[in-house]
Amino acid sequence: MYRAILPNGQLECESYRTGDHGVELYDDDEELLAFVPYENLEALLTDAATETGSRSVM
Repeated sequence: MYRAILPNGQLECESYRTGDHGVELYDDDEELLAFVPYENLEALLTDAATETGSRSVM
């Protein structure tokens, strides 16, 4: 699973595809959830990147 971090929140998706102008986010049925232009995308992270366990990220 992935998390698209946007200026006003975040979206979760199962997969994504990059294009010339942005990223297409898909659910587990490969249905399009959203198109996010690159200028609105702050980060695209895996769930592993957001799990901190016993360590904290500052």
